[in-house]
Amino acid sequence: MNISMKKIAARALLVSAGALFGLQNAWALLPIQHWTDASGARVWLVHSPAIPMVDVQIDFDAGSRRDPAPQAGLAAAAALMSAKGVAAGAANEAAMDENDLGEAWADLGASFGAQAGRDSFQYALRSLTEPDLLERAAQLAARQIAQPSFPPAVWASERARWSAAIKESYTRPGPVAAKAFGSAIYGDHPYGQKPSEETLARIEVPDLQAFHERNVAACRARVSIVGALDRVQAQALVQRLLARLPARGAADCAPLPAVPDAQPLQKAVREDIPFAAAQAQVLIGQLGIARRDPDFLALLVGNHILGGGGFTSRLTQEVREKRGLSYSVYSDFSPGLNRGGFVIGLQTRPDQAAEAVQVAHDTLARYVADGPTEAELRAAKDNLIGGFALRIDSNRKLLANVANIAWNDLPLDYLEHWTARVNALSLAEVRAAMQRHLQPARMATVIVGGQP
Repeated sequence: MNISMKKIAARALLVSAGALFGLQNAWALLPIQHWTDASGARVWLVHSPAIPMVDVQIDFDAGSRRDPAPQAGLAAAAALMSAKGVAAGAANEAAMDENDLGEAWADLGASFGAQAGRDSFQYALRSLTEPDLLERAAQLAARQIAQPSFPPAVWASERARWSAAIKESYTRPGPVAAKAFGSAIYGDHPYGQKPSEETLARIEVPDLQAFHERNVAACRARVSIVGALDRVQAQALVQRLLARLPARGAADCAPLPAVPDAQPLQKAVREDIPFAAAQAQVLIGQLGIARRDPDFLALLVGNHILGGGGFTSRLTQEVREKRGLSYSVYSDFSPGLNRGGFVIGLQTRPDQAAEAVQVAHDTLARYVADGPTEAELRAAKDNLIGGFALRIDSNRKLLANVANIAWNDLPLDYLEHWTARVNALSLAEVRAAMQRHLQPARMATVIVGGQP
């Protein structure tokens, strides 16, 4: 990094250190602008001028839920390999390997990478907004987006390393429990698929190239931007980032087929898996909701009381405080574009596993039947509303919230009204939501390492 770049980076750090103190409340009031680019890309922007930086997230509907079952891990493999090299380009652009890319990003004082989740395949860029640096960062990111080289020798090495890591993970009870639980609640739905040595062995470089060609299209992009760029500057940045992707016709940009939800359990199931470990792993749960479900906020509050609120939650009081059966216990919904899971998780001594499972089941059943108390509801609302500022107190956190709005087609003023909507929830609404979506008598229970 040259001297001028060092000065720019240092100045940005000083500005951000001073600005963060006053931004917690201001960020919540910044409007979200939304438009569709000529390429078909949809853009969401928060102009946040206090810090001379910009964060960009580009999402495509190409997460693991669209992986072919025999090639589970394909999206994640494409994300992994996106940083391993870019092909040579026009205007005498030389090919770059992983080391070249790493040095180039370090020189720019910027970062760029790809990752794949259940629902989306995404790229993320962070850069200072100094014009020369941002222009160079955008050009380099555009090459990685459009021209990954997928070097075969590197993929062979990464695949071997990944396969070894998967094999090693199943020597620990946690991954064993997670795999069994996913199979129990999702069946053959893609949300329950996990990469394995066998599925990775079926992924070759042509498969990675086909994945990229099929999914990474400007017309399918959802772009979320937070930073010191106005709409004109943001529009120009989006166009630079996506400019190298080939143009697509209308037929190539038609809506993708829907992925059906998993089927809910019709009866309780239980799986006891022998495992020599000091602690038994326990997972209890069922199919939950999609993120767009109108009950999302009511379930957020309801679950906070049940097991998402730390030491104040009912599960913690019953399992840990009253009986000492576990150091920690939690519950959680994991909604996505499809219905995700609901889970209660804990670790306990093998000889206490049966009792801990029974207490967790009983606590859940009573809570679903009776709902929270007025005091519990008020405490949960106070905690969630009081912590709202911490959800948006940095560019990256705000970007995650903007991307959530973009990805789930939420209203542009969703953040503005979030606290009011949480505060307005009644006891009856929270109880009814929990009763609609949880069936305590039809849960999957997985115990890894309990006593026979």
